[in-house]
Amino acid sequence: MIGKIHLKNMVFFGYHGNHVEENTLGQRFLIDLVLTLDIAEAARTDDLNTTVDYARVYALCRQIVEHDRVKLLETLANHIIDRVFETAPLVTKVEIVIRKPSVPLGGALDYVAVETSKER
Repeated sequence: MIGKIHLKNMVFFGYHGNHVEENTLGQRFLIDLVLTLDIAEAARTDDLNTTVDYARVYALCRQIVEHDRVKLLETLANHIIDRVFETAPLVTKVEIVIRKPSVPLGGALDYVAVETSKER
């Protein structure tokens, strides 16, 4: 039985961007993750060891966003996906959306976002 675990609208503060202001002042990043995996064993056994510990994935995302520094959202997304695959071997696909609501563009907009996915 294939299932998806959603972590929606995680909010972290980081220093990512190509502009000096972004690297100096920092800003919020909003992240959605969808983890695809076989959940049959977890459903049958009710055992966390047979699925993904989403608290651990949340902590991983927080660590990357709050402590790494990259220029591009694409790079940040790739770092998160690769680390999820390293730490959650049952996951077969990761989908991610990273939203950056405070982009210094000189005009109004809700956010800039990157959406991507990777399968193993």
